[in-house]
Amino acid sequence: MAFEYIDNVLEGAKEQHLLRQRVVVDDICARTLAVDGRRYLNFASNDYLALGDRPLPPLKGRSGGHSSPLVTGYSREQAELEQRFCALYGFESALLFASGFSANASVLKALFAQAREGLIVQDKLNHASLVDGGLAANAQMQRFNHNNMAHLDARLGKSKAHHKLVVSEGVFSMDGDCAPLEQLRSQCEKHRAWLMLDDAHGFGVLGGGKGSAAVLKPDILVLTFGKALAANGAIVLASNKVIDLLLQSNRDYTYSTALSALQCELIDTRLTQLLAADAERQHLSALIDYFKSQCATAHLALMPSDTPIQPLIVGDSESALVMQNQLREKGIWLSAIRPPTVAHNTARLRITLTAAHTEEDIDTLVSALEQCR
Repeated sequence: MAFEYIDNVLEGAKEQHLLRQRVVVDDICARTLAVDGRRYLNFASNDYLALGDRPLPPLKGRSGGHSSPLVTGYSREQAELEQRFCALYGFESALLFASGFSANASVLKALFAQAREGLIVQDKLNHASLVDGGLAANAQMQRFNHNNMAHLDARLGKSKAHHKLVVSEGVFSMDGDCAPLEQLRSQCEKHRAWLMLDDAHGFGVLGGGKGSAAVLKPDILVLTFGKALAANGAIVLASNKVIDLLLQSNRDYTYSTALSALQCELIDTRLTQLLAADAERQHLSALIDYFKSQCATAHLALMPSDTPIQPLIVGDSESALVMQNQLREKGIWLSAIRPPTVAHNTARLRITLTAAHTEEDIDTLVSALEQCR
């Protein structure tokens, strides 16, 4: 029978405690959510500033995208939103995408579509969208050990490629630590490489809201709107010539329906709120410090992170799932992250804090973690 392997794949994933399943979530906000009629404290949200909980003013934009941006889908709202981001970050041009995954993967493919002697060097902990894009690109792809500049230097130094691109996240989504941006830039300058930065988890939280790019401007910057901005979509910022090239070669952009005027208006409204959310960032920073202090007192060994992403390594996938379910029994909702998302034997509880949480919520979480370990 055709496709008989499917049963084996699913059974194997189940036996290894790696089977992925969805849960229907009701009435979710940054602090709490409901599942099957029960309310939980939510420590699995990427809505770091709790902007998604804020009411929106009436939006006037049309809901349909109509067509590709290269046909009739490029609205005035899109153009003005791109211009706002360019002015904010000092870039010449930009493109809006329906998702961060599409933006990351398609930019790498398009950038090297007509290149010869290309090299993409990525941090080993980069997001799957960057890895997939690199593998599909018309270039050699290599990876360097996480945040290891000596290894990056060796990779770049040994390559004879003419076109070199270093790719990193600003804040790493599963570990919560930050890239050494100044050192990355130094390596790029030394080896005449470009730097591409995906700042999905830094945007809104770091740098007064501007994220990792507040301290360093990469050659290509990708920002996503589904985390701290509490919306959907993404934007790629670069020079005029890079954006012009993407308009010729980026199949995801060319053959996708454009973001609607309504979506662009929502993103623009949330961007105004995000940039003004200094009180939320200050409260979130204090909560992160408080959580780390309480975990240290409780002898809970967190990974080193100063961002809202606070991972607790468990080890094997079965144990991580057991802890996840024990926490849910205690009214705490967070997720066990297992391979292949993270490396073998590094299954973890990915704890995310938001500006909607309180110190009392943190106390409840730490107490539950102590009881479940």
